[in-house]
Amino acid sequence: MTAPTELPDRLEFIPTGPAPGANTATVRSDTIHVRWVMPEIFHDIPLHEDDEDEAVRLLEELAEKALPGAEPEDCLKLAVVIALGMDDLLADGAEFAAVCVAAIGEEPCTATVFTSLTDSPETEDGDAVAAIAAGLRGLRAGEVTEIQLPCGPAVSCIGTREDRISGQLTESGADLPVPTSYVRVYLPLPNLTTVVLEMSTPTPVGWDTFCTVFGNVVSSIRLFHADGTPLVIEPE
Repeated sequence: MTAPTELPDRLEFIPTGPAPGANTATVRSDTIHVRWVMPEIFHDIPLHEDDEDEAVRLLEELAEKALPGAEPEDCLKLAVVIALGMDDLLADGAEFAAVCVAAIGEEPCTATVFTSLTDSPETEDGDAVAAIAAGLRGLRAGEVTEIQLPCGPAVSCIGTREDRISGQLTESGADLPVPTSYVRVYLPLPNLTTVVLEMSTPTPVGWDTFCTVFGNVVSSIRLFHADGTPLVIEPE
């Protein structure tokens, strides 16, 4: 099997602006468009493809890109793993998702990024960032920090959780628990909607590098009105 894409110890991706391109991802919340740039090492998951045959083709194509030169059997296994995880992503409300299969040195690693939209908390003072941060701290969700992105104020949450590998992929036929580390960023919009971006990885060896990549992804977020004019949210 050909080794997955090798990641350097540290990836640098410094976006200079809302430059459109093949790797620009977009979600729309009413009249606000949210755009960011995904590195080429991440491959889009066809979450919302209704045609089953086309979804299978796209998953096969994704696996071939993620594992260039790999045996067909290895690509098929990866496509199946991604397909089995799509229901969980949709259950989390994912509007967009992408996966990376790579290696640091000789150690394989993988990460998933997804984006969803949720209602912002109702507040008397309109400070959704503070309300989100307080709510996460109350849940003891992880390490919670209020941050400032180029597009506006946001909240980050770093933690761990227990995900599961489907029994369809294990020898015993039982689901296998897998400790997974994640970083999630909440970006409240002026229309009472919050954009949520998450990066997660079950492979500790890739954590630092994937965090660097994800930090650059969220730093590339740009907001636009429906007419295309830029939108920057000022701190409360």
